Amino acid sequence: MTNLTSLLVANRGEIAVRVLRTARALGLATVAVHSDPDAGALHVREADTAVRLPGAAPADTYLRGDLLVRAALAAGADAVHPGYGFLSENADFARAVLAAGLTWVGPPPEAMEAMASKTRAKELMRAAGVPLLDPVDPHAATAADLPLLLKAAAGGGGRGMRVVRDLDSLKEDLEAASAEALSAFGDGEVFAEPYVERARHVEVQILADSHGTVWALGTRDCSLQRRHQKVIEEAPAPGLPEALRTALHEAAVAAARAVSYEGAGTVEFLVTADGRPYFLEMNTRLQVEHPVTEAVFGLDLVALQLRIAEGTALPLSPPQPAGHAVEARLYAEDPAQDWRPQTGTLHTLAVPGEVRVDTGFTDGDTVSVHYDPMLAKVVAYAPTRAEAVRALAHALAGARIHGLTTNRELLVRSLRHPEFTAGLLDTGFYERHLPALTEADPDDPAPALSALAAALAEAAPAPDAPLATRLGGWRNLRSQPQSRRYTVAGTEHEVRYHRARGGFPEPVDHPGVRILSAARHLVVLEVDRVRRVFHVKQKSNTPPETYVDSTLGAHTLIPVPRFADPQDRTEPGSLLAPMPGTVVRVAEGLAPGATVTAGQPLLWLEAMKMEHRILAPASGTLTALHAVTGQQVEFGALLAVVQEEA
Repeated sequence: MTNLTSLLVANRGEIAVRVLRTARALGLATVAVHSDPDAGALHVREADTAVRLPGAAPADTYLRGDLLVRAALAAGADAVHPGYGFLSENADFARAVLAAGLTWVGPPPEAMEAMASKTRAKELMRAAGVPLLDPVDPHAATAADLPLLLKAAAGGGGRGMRVVRDLDSLKEDLEAASAEALSAFGDGEVFAEPYVERARHVEVQILADSHGTVWALGTRDCSLQRRHQKVIEEAPAPGLPEALRTALHEAAVAAARAVSYEGAGTVEFLVTADGRPYFLEMNTRLQVEHPVTEAVFGLDLVALQLRIAEGTALPLSPPQPAGHAVEARLYAEDPAQDWRPQTGTLHTLAVPGEVRVDTGFTDGDTVSVHYDPMLAKVVAYAPTRAEAVRALAHALAGARIHGLTTNRELLVRSLRHPEFTAGLLDTGFYERHLPALTEADPDDPAPALSALAAALAEAAPAPDAPLATRLGGWRNLRSQPQSRRYTVAGTEHEVRYHRARGGFPEPVDHPGVRILSAARHLVVLEVDRVRRVFHVKQKSNTPPETYVDSTLGAHTLIPVPRFADPQDRTEPGSLLAPMPGTVVRVAEGLAPGATVTAGQPLLWLEAMKMEHRILAPASGTLTALHAVTGQQVEFGALLAVVQEEA
């Protein structure tokens, strides 16, 4: 037995905060590490001690195993918890931790190494009798093998993955997948297997001690994914026949025993529409979605990880599950713009209701270009699936999230979609429904009402203003209507109102609307006899923004200046960086004077763990190329210019 006293968490963000809080509850001293951009981050503020990792990029900080071990020793920690991502599945890092005389809170390095390569892991699983999809040689594939799924042998999280439906694109997709895998994991090996349409992604949580006990802690469904990365997860996986559930548990336990596993891990499966399971991979770490299993089993998996690391034996059988839990990942991204990640200041993050919120951010924190854009995980638990789904959707709909575009509306619409509520889940959900889920309703009155609320709040005097100001705050000229203009989601809305004698203003061009009260942060309107409350928050950032939240939705409004400032004009055909990031690839042979076709990929930009293609806007000639591989670019930087053909 080992008696731990101090824990270093070799990670950042919400998982670092989550591990630190459990460690503190168990009486352990806590140590955080941080890059320079994370110096004031929540996980740093949560820890007893913090050690700086000089630099900003992950490769210089959180991926430097030598610096992390030195940090643990310098701070007097006697154990290291890796969280997820970064070095959490790196066997060499685990060995370095152990070699330094520290306790590694994770599986043995040999087990991690056995599962690190997906190709080797599949060989081990085949020998253990775990069902597998037959591999396909991508260099000898025929039309009969399509569609194919290309996967990075050393990676996860959707990096280095491509679905191939056309043999003509196979060579290019192989090169792209290999390049992305090499960039993300330092290993460009890619393999191929059949891509199963309308399949489910189902996984089993494993927990094993050093005394031979292995728990299978139920199933999770993680089928709703964007770019092969999970968005909504739940436990237990709904609608599985008992025989299939048992088979998944047995296969997961067999996988764990095949590599003498210890600690927390997850065995992932693909389940076909006719109920056949196939092994995908084993993640030798804690999963992002572990809270749904914790809720259903009433466990703290991090506490159990720490006890197992100390040598404690698990009971022979796990507790019985009860109820249902659903988790949604709240991302700073724009699903309608190819999931484009967002950076900047998060002014407000508040989620109402009896839900669990795991986050690494508080109001005023900065979302950096260097890291994953996930803001929080929101988890609802209830006796039934229907109640849990409804509670999660309600909490997200009522959340106040100011400063960044997020996927919040997509999450709410997904949770309320008939297919999801019926439990008809598969990995093609967003491929089929994304346009409808992100489409704006042109007849929605909410943007115009939000603009009215913003204008009234802006015109309202401060509560402590002098009496003369408060009496005159609503008008310039009594006979003329007041006017305000705002841009809401790219559409301009003009608000006009008259000052009524002895009461609140009367809106112009808003039939059926009556103003009940108006203050700087709260406006109450009666709309067709229905009382609506609008919460208003104004920020003087650049450009200034006003955030309006109500039961009709959340809207970000940008005031239109009375006199427009002259804008810098760019040359027609200019390709600008859609976000800060790194140029990771330039199309082969691309140079000024080259002929390009509309939609042709010219550059690949990586930002916040996602790769984005920069496409030619039209067919024509490349007249300028300002980007090179490895270059760091800022938002709006000129990358290239395409002169459209006549």
